[in-house]
Amino acid sequence: MINKDNKNKIRSNRHMRIRNSVYGTSNRPRLAVYRSLNGIYAQIIDDEKGITLVSCSTLDKDLKSNDTLKGKNRKEQAMIVGENIAKRALKLKIKAVVFDRGGYLYTGRVQALAEGARNAGLEF
Repeated sequence: MINKDNKNKIRSNRHMRIRNSVYGTSNRPRLAVYRSLNGIYAQIIDDEKGITLVSCSTLDKDLKSNDTLKGKNRKEQAMIVGENIAKRALKLKIKAVVFDRGGYLYTGRVQALAEGARNAGLEF
């Protein structure tokens, strides 16, 4: 019998190792990324208070209502989500964040989200 590695368990362990060193404060909150098969989700979290300050995903009503995601591939959608979360963060006067890639490799959609956030004005 062939034992197959559970990729999500491996990612979860990698994420726990990352979380030991990545911590969001009120001055520099954490930008956490979750990637599913269909969508991508991003939150800006203050770990000291334990609250989510800003969130954005491909399921947001304002992104779906004006068809900004329609006809785009998943990487382009991730770029739009990154730009959108940066705009929302800048409205709350959050300029610098710590990037938490969630155990995912920094490539593809995770990288596109980070580049979109940087292009819109977030610093990390």
